[in-house]
Order: sequence, then structure tokens, then C-alpha cells
Amino acid sequence: MGSEAENRESFRIQAGYCAAMAAPITARVCTALADALDLESATGRRVLDWRGEPVADAVVLRLVGGLHAVHRRGVDRALDRVFTGTVSDPADVIDSLRSVVRLHDAALLPWLDGPPQTNEAGRSAGLMTGLLQVAERFGPAMDLLEIGSSAGLNLLIDRYAFDLGGLRRGPFDSPVLIAPEWRGPPPPDAAVAIRSVQGVDIAPVDVADPVEAERLAAYVWVDAAERLERIERGIAIIRDRGVSLVQGDAADWVEAKLAEPQDAGTTRVLMHSVVWQYLPPASQARIREAVDAAGARATPERRLAWVMMEPNRDLHRHEVRVQSWPGERPMELVALTHAHGAWVEALPPPYETRDYVMRRGPYERD
Repeated sequence: MGSEAENRESFRIQAGYCAAMAAPITARVCTALADALDLESATGRRVLDWRGEPVADAVVLRLVGGLHAVHRRGVDRALDRVFTGTVSDPADVIDSLRSVVRLHDAALLPWLDGPPQTNEAGRSAGLMTGLLQVAERFGPAMDLLEIGSSAGLNLLIDRYAFDLGGLRRGPFDSPVLIAPEWRGPPPPDAAVAIRSVQGVDIAPVDVADPVEAERLAAYVWVDAAERLERIERGIAIIRDRGVSLVQGDAADWVEAKLAEPQDAGTTRVLMHSVVWQYLPPASQARIREAVDAAGARATPERRLAWVMMEPNRDLHRHEVRVQSWPGERPMELVALTHAHGAWVEALPPPYETRDYVMRRGPYERD
């Protein structure tokens, strides 16, 4: 359990991450909340007396998401001025937020009940970078299995258009173009033919429900206009055509899916982005064991690959790693990427080869 000082400091810590990720308004809000919260509201009392580890529990992002939701409803002019950057003086922002939290106490309090659930379509850039590596090794035909799919925005990877360093993939008429700043050598010029995409999440978000869709959007920082537009377009695609997304335990699902018959001439790909940290160690171990067993069964006609985009907390970067079977190639670090897909830096071979290991750790610095 953190002290009041530690709980306040968590807001300043998050502000640093926001500033580093070009989100100055959200950084200003976080900084001000560290001083604006008091015991005059139930929300303030719960945050300042948080019974847990505030950073790992993402308390700051819970509250900022609630405030963003109030702003998006357009019901508080003072808050609107803060979230549009019209008011920027630190003292004025603190005063405004103190009043806003008290006024909207009942609406904000439920946002503290659970961790933020974000779903960033831009991360498909990192995943597609990994899939191009798989396609270069094994050919274009692949079936994708994603864990931690949230609302399913990255299950639309076969319906997005990509421009990766000038290499175009996906349908050209897609309403969503993912074109990160490309760094490093060009990606593999390989054809990708995604036959199916399926996903699982412990608590999937049903974007057909306007309330859930709005909650998802509220967790996107107000500074990120491009991300907000992208998430809205992705939601529209899901509402129009749907995705194959089920509720379930990731380890149970992976074990079952990898045990199913596989068509000849295909590569079955397990993929995920910013998910591994949320899985209990026992689930991580079960998934590794299931993948190892499926890899041992893989043949040149029925291949397997693992593509991940996950944070390296020690080095403060996000990494795209790929492993494939049959073969003895270990997991390879093929690219680095921005947390939300703003840029991708391809790495030249020979690739770093070490397994990806991360204990269950701090929350996503979304």
C-alpha cells in the first residue's frame, strides 16, 4: 500500500512518460492532479489512500480516462479549457481540476474500479513487420491467432492498408492507412496472404455497445488526434463486418488452437502486442510449452511462427521479435517500434537472438 506522497508521485511519474511521448496536455493534467486531488471528494480520497501499488495499478490512467470521458461529453467548460490546452498556467490547471473532480465525483469514481483497457491499431505496424519476416521465410499463406485482443482492432490487420518504408501491403481502399515513420533498412518485400484472424481476451470490449466504444476512446490521450481518428475508423469497420473475438483465458485458448488440425501449405502464427506483462507467470509458462510442443510438430507444409511486439522495460523500448518452426532459429529481434506505432526501426541482420523474458511488471505507459 502506497503512502499519500507515493500516490501523488505516481501522477508525476506518468506525466514524465506522457511528455516523452509528445502528449503535453495529458502530461500537464497528470502533473496538476498530483496537487489538485484532496479529501473533499470520494475520488480524491480513494486515490490518495490507494490500497495497492499506484504505478503498477495504473491509477493515474484510470482517472485521466474518466476525465477525458467527461471532456468528450462536453459538459464542463472548465475541463474543456484544460483538455484543449486553452488553460495552461499550472496554478489555473490545478484549481480547475480540483473543482472538476469534486463536481463530477460520482461519474469519476467508477473509473477507478478497473485498469485501463486500451487497443491501439497502430501497433499493427510492428506486427506486420514481423509477419513480413515470416512470409519471407515460409511464403504468404498464414492464419493468425492473437491473444489479448481487447476490442479487436489489431484483428483487422488483414483489412488495414500499410505503408512500411514505401512497401505497400493490404487493401488499397481501406479506410485505415497505417504508415509509421520508417527507420533502418527496408522491410522484406514478401507477399502476405492472411487467410484468417482469430483472437481471445479475458475481458473483450464490445464496440457495438456505444458505452464500451466511448470508454475505449476515452483512454486514448487527448493529444493523440491521429490515434483517436484511427480508433474511430477501426470501430466502424468492426461494427460493419465484425471480427472473430472470444472471451477466454489466453493459455487455455492457445493450447486448444495449436492442437487443432492445420491446412497444408500454411503458417499458423501466434501474435500479441503489449500483452505478455499482464499474463500470470503460470499462463506464460503454459503458452511457451504449448508453442514449443507445436513447434516440434511443425513441418515444411504446416509451419508455425510467433510474432510479438512487447516492451523491454530494462532498455525502455518496444521490440518486435519473431521465431518460426520447423528449424532451429531462435527468437530474433527484427525491429524496434514506438509504443503506439508512430515509427518502426528495422534492424539489420544478424539479429539479436535471445528469448523474450519479462516478469509481470508495471502497467503499460499508454
